[in-house]
Amino acid sequence: MVWDPKKFRKPAAVELKKTLSPLQFEVTQNEATERPFQNEFWDYKKEGIYVDIVSGEPLFSSVDKFDSGCGWPSFTKPLAKDLVTNHEDKKMFVSRTEVRSKWADSHLGHVFDDGPEPTGLRYCINSASIRFIPKEQMESEGYAQLLPLFVASSKTP
Repeated sequence: MVWDPKKFRKPAAVELKKTLSPLQFEVTQNEATERPFQNEFWDYKKEGIYVDIVSGEPLFSSVDKFDSGCGWPSFTKPLAKDLVTNHEDKKMFVSRTEVRSKWADSHLGHVFDDGPEPTGLRYCINSASIRFIPKEQMESEGYAQLLPLFVASSKTP
């Protein structure tokens, strides 16, 4: 089984409410934000990938994860630029850039220009919008094509 965007159909809200926790639903479908430092992946250090909780589309890698001190999982970049979409967000009285998954259109978080090199970006992502797949399970879950990311990585868990 390989994740295939051509086969993905986003479930209706009533179905998503059955499969997602209330927090996951509010974050991904209603642009809520979970509490900093009180979420599943803000300080998670294992090797693997992070996928959209709604669709399973691969989004981020532990190779690009860093501790930004903000209390949410932070990444320097997505697995590929075309896997996420950016949208202007003016809800907090300041203009920010919202990040959404391409296929499920899930609200993931925001991207800021205060990250480390090489990108200078900080993708600040809600844990409730993603699911972690450990490197050891990537093949069995259909993400074997992404395993080469970890061959060249010197990052340790």
